[in-house]
Amino acid sequence: MRRWSFERFWGVVLKEFLQLARERITFAMILGVPIAQLLLFGYAINTDPKNLPTAIIAADHSEFTRSYIAAMKTTGYFDVIGELPNEEAGRAALARGDVQFVLNIPTGFTRDLLRGERPSMLLEADATDPTAIATAIGTVQPLVSTVAAKDVKGLLANLSAQGPAFDVRVHKLYNPEGITNRNIVPSLMGVILSMTMVMMTGLAMTRERERGTMENLLATPVRPLEMMTGKIVPYVFIGLIQATIILAAARWVFGVPIVGSLLVLYLVALVFVAANLTVGITLSSLAQNQLQAMQLTFFYFLPNMLLSGFMFPFRGMPHWARVVGSLLPMTYFNRLARGILLKGNRFPDLWPDLWPMLVFTAVVLIVALRFYRKTLD
Repeated sequence: MRRWSFERFWGVVLKEFLQLARERITFAMILGVPIAQLLLFGYAINTDPKNLPTAIIAADHSEFTRSYIAAMKTTGYFDVIGELPNEEAGRAALARGDVQFVLNIPTGFTRDLLRGERPSMLLEADATDPTAIATAIGTVQPLVSTVAAKDVKGLLANLSAQGPAFDVRVHKLYNPEGITNRNIVPSLMGVILSMTMVMMTGLAMTRERERGTMENLLATPVRPLEMMTGKIVPYVFIGLIQATIILAAARWVFGVPIVGSLLVLYLVALVFVAANLTVGITLSSLAQNQLQAMQLTFFYFLPNMLLSGFMFPFRGMPHWARVVGSLLPMTYFNRLARGILLKGNRFPDLWPDLWPMLVFTAVVLIVALRFYRKTLD
């Protein structure tokens, strides 16, 4: 048996380095994945969101109500974005996700306070994501004592002698018990569909190329759009089957309520599946083999997991991370799925989150067609 040779060993080492240098996508992933993880986990992830959008329904204006609103602002958790005319407008804003909180100050609040009747304000919260509002809600009641110490004094000091001069009642909407499953399980549909749809279609084109059947397809009169849509359609049905399985498990295993229309949810899921299938076809056009397709799929899936509001509150991320998250279809699908299942949202409430997915699908399909044409040359 021949002895171990350093020259032969070094030759293999050089060969591997040359192979990595030729596979630019693999080399880019080696550098890109750790950098992306450092940026996302180091800067973008925040489980203590602040500046949560808050609206006010003020049927009573006085120094006491103004002091309490000012105290809410100073906590850093509430960003008062304006006033709403009535409770119906407040509920609609919460359903659309425009605001996280609505503070309702009733008529005669100041009069009842001065009479010593201990009136109450109502703070309604969108509790579809319990983690996002937990700390903010914890600051609500202590603010009563802070405002009372500042404004309820002098001749009014007796109002606080036997307890708080007024109260703030918190009403958690859509998930009053704060059950985590009701937030996570609807979003799991987006996670599973995104991962499987992108991965399966990402391997579709590279599989043809590696098996040597791509040349036969290129020799046929099939056009790029026909090729891509033909490869996508079977996976659409697979995606809808997966959605059905997830919905059945959500309802019968995890006890997630289905308040809205299942038909609307299936239509939304169809758009989301199409968006991810176009991504997978695009990645398969860029990749040279199935390994690279898998790597690109992971690189696409990572920000979807972390920046879409699935694992961490979306409003807790810095501005640049929210901008990146707003480019991803899973961000919108998470809101749509939670809105339909937990809030019973209808089409007018869903449209602001639906049209970005449609635009995303169209843009990515155009990109896929362009890269596919280049492969034909």
